[in-house]
Order: sequence, then structure tokens, then C-alpha cells
Amino acid sequence: MVVGWVCAVCGTRVDIAEAYSWTCPRATVDDWRHVLMPVTNGAPVIPDDDPNTLVAFRHASAWWAFARAHGMDDDVTVEIARDIGDGFSRTPFARHGVLSDATGVEVWAKDETSNVAGSHKARHLVGVLLHLLVAERLGLSVGRAPLAISSCGNAALAAATLASRVRWPITVFVPTWMDEAFGDGLDRLGADVRRCARHDGDPPGDPAMAAFRRAIADGAVPFSVQGPHNGWCLDTGRTIGWEMRAQADAAGVDLERVYVQVGGGAFATCCSAGLGDAPALHAVQTAGCAPLAAAVAALGDDANPGARWAEVMHPWDSPHSLADGILDDETYDWLGVVTRLRASGGRTVIADEATVVAAHRMVNNGGDAVSPTGTAGVAGLLSDLAAGDRPDAAVAIVFSGVAR
Repeated sequence: MVVGWVCAVCGTRVDIAEAYSWTCPRATVDDWRHVLMPVTNGAPVIPDDDPNTLVAFRHASAWWAFARAHGMDDDVTVEIARDIGDGFSRTPFARHGVLSDATGVEVWAKDETSNVAGSHKARHLVGVLLHLLVAERLGLSVGRAPLAISSCGNAALAAATLASRVRWPITVFVPTWMDEAFGDGLDRLGADVRRCARHDGDPPGDPAMAAFRRAIADGAVPFSVQGPHNGWCLDTGRTIGWEMRAQADAAGVDLERVYVQVGGGAFATCCSAGLGDAPALHAVQTAGCAPLAAAVAALGDDANPGARWAEVMHPWDSPHSLADGILDDETYDWLGVVTRLRASGGRTVIADEATVVAAHRMVNNGGDAVSPTGTAGVAGLLSDLAAGDRPDAAVAIVFSGVAR
């Protein structure tokens, strides 16, 4: 059970009963490098036997603990979760015959392509929305401030899908090169799409992110899959790891490694946290964008990585890869990933572009419709095998997004 929040940088603690606790109280516009992470009481995560994953894992979730801290009846929390949670069911986790035969390694795949909006992103965002809906039901809110997100991919689609379910206004900040057809899809969901060009004097990094940060400063809700902007995305994001742990245990498979693709880093953080300290997390980036790997190398064994955030984590120059969903120029949740790498005995993996392409072809030729981003974890496994690093037991990968 979640009992509160703690900043991974400065150690500030926030009570679980506090509403809208998106960011560390000590974070400022000039000192934004803070991130709140959930603190648990160490109780084992035992899901209810319910097909809705939000209901099944509610007792381990921060949104539920927040509701209960304010005296909300458990039946009401279940009602709220069901109202918003259509489609949040346990996604398949099974031995992948094609990948196992091709690599000579027992590969188990978690398939998120059937999840809400076709990827794992809604898992992160629904925790933020559940918090908002609980606060609204408790009478703690005054009106509905617009939601805001910076994304032109699966996170934007998941955000707009969830917002449309409850008719909550949402603004999506996107780069100028966003695909027109994708923008039309966001329009149909009722999103206010803002294309963001770079202007003289803009800070380094993504101009859409700069516009998103300005909107937050003006009062919008950070409906983000990046922990520094909203730590609540690290709550229900853990459901993917909890599901995998329960499914692996039920199947009697002992996982040695889990290969997880890293863009912003919340996915790897949450997946590994849900799985626990075994299997080892192998955090995969592409050669065309590897800010996490660079930061980890610069950090070494430093016991206080948060103190060196500004020193070691920098925007990547000219990110490029077929796996365009993990081209975040910064790994925003790098501290969470580093924590999980150290706890699980894992490491970073950099896949070259030829391997990214080969992994995508291998999976899709085998009959799965998965995006290049969604097969990047497979590229990590192939990279290790090419380097002579062969696991001794089963490994897990995640098909994190459907091909579009």
C-alpha cells in the first residue's frame, strides 16, 4: 500500500492525503529537477480476482490510498475505477515461439497492443485521472482545469482517449512535423492540438515541451507520462509489472532479465518496480538517442545521483531512429531507472539502428503488428546476443505499442 511520496532528489515527503501533489513542493521554475516517487509500507501486492486491472490492484495504488485517506468507501473507489477503466484488463503474457526459436533464448512477451489506445501509456495516465476524479467526488476541486501533455505519439493518443471518456478539456502540445492523420485522430477525440515551432531564445530541447511547461505554469494539469512533471504517472504505471509478476509466477517461469525500451523512462521505472528486484532490468535505447546510457556512464557508482542531475543528464543532440517513440531528448525519469537498475542488478543497452530495424522485422514477420518503438526491447536482446552476452534463463520483453 502507498503511504506517501518522497522526492528522489531532495528527500521532501508529501502525505498521501494531499490533493494535486503532482510535483515536489521544493521544485521551482528554475529548479525543476525534482521527482516524487511513491512510498509503500512493504506489504505484498496481492490482486483481487477482478478482470479490471485498476480494480484488481487498487489496494497497492496511490489513487486508492488517497481516496481512503479521505474516508471514501471502497465501493465508491471501485465504481470510479470501473467508470473510467473500460479496457483496462490484464494483457497477454506468454512464451513467444518465433522469438524463442530465432534467438535460442526462452522469450516471454507482454503484449500491450490490445491495451487502451493501443499501448502501455494509458496505464500511467489513468492514475492521474483517477486522482482527479476522486478529488472531484470528494468536493476538493473547483472546476476542471484543462489537462496538458507534450507528445505526438502513443502518450498523446492515450491522454486524449482518457480525457474524452470524462469530457475533460485537454491540450496536446506537438512538434510541427507531427503526422496530419495522427492530428486528425486527436481532433476527433476533442483535443486542442497546438503545433509548437522553435523560436529564437527558446531553451534547449523540445519546443513542445517548453510550451507544455508554460501551460502548467498558467494552471493546467500536467497530464504527463513523465514523473518530474507529475509523479502520479508512476502510480498505476506499475500495473504492467504487477501483472507480469503474477503471470510469470502462475506460469512457473523464472525470468532472468526484462528488456524494456526507454524514452522518458517512466515505463522502465514502473515495469521493473512492479516486477520487483528480479528479473534484472536491461534498459534499452537506440544509438541515435541514448541520454540515459550516457548519464549512467558519467554517474558511475555515485550514491547520490539526484545531486548530479544537471551535470549528467543533458538533451540529446538530433535524436533519430525508426523507433521514434523513444526519442525523448532527455530521459526525464532517469533517476527511477537508475534506482531499478541498481536494485535489480541490471544495466543499460544501446541498440544500433540496423538491430532496431531487424527486431521490428523479426516480430512483424512473425505475425505480430507492433510498432518499431514497441519492438525496441527485442533489439536490446539481439544486441546482447550479438555481443556474446547470452542469458542463462528466460527473459521478458514488452510489445509496448501497436503498429499504426
